[in-house]
Amino acid sequence: MTFTFRTVDPLTDAGLLHSWVTHPKAAFWMMQDARLEDVERAYMEIAADEHHHALLGLQDGRPAFLMEKYDPAERELVGLYEPEPGDIGMHFLTPATDTPVHGFTRSVITAVMAHLFEDPAVRRVVVEPDVGNKAVHALNETVGFVAEREIDKPEKRALLSFCTREQFEKAVTA
Repeated sequence: MTFTFRTVDPLTDAGLLHSWVTHPKAAFWMMQDARLEDVERAYMEIAADEHHHALLGLQDGRPAFLMEKYDPAERELVGLYEPEPGDIGMHFLTPATDTPVHGFTRSVITAVMAHLFEDPAVRRVVVEPDVGNKAVHALNETVGFVAEREIDKPEKRALLSFCTREQFEKAVTA
């Protein structure tokens, strides 16, 4: 599967994103009760933030998933771990579907990681999924993430995990 990326437009994409983040499958996104205006506002804040970016992953030109990247030294993980030069944080969301495609989510996370590592300054991807999100932990392992420890964020208990460029390349070429 081939994906391209474009920056989220908070105003035109809010309706689509609202349908994705409020779906029961997206419970770990913690926006279940969000109104359309809440989603619009959240992505307007991201659009205005130099340390946080939201992108839509497109398949054949159509939105297929959401990806966020952030500087963990400035957002999300400040004070919770020792950031290294070249670290980038990441979140991704594949929307719920009535017609799942086998291997789709793995293709998405592989494309997300490849996109992040296209930037030569990126040396390591940092994630902090909810400790209860076992499906994403397993998926993260398939692209080279190694769990380091559990941490307490204001909104959740998270599993801090890292993936270097070398770990990613080894995982996806194995």
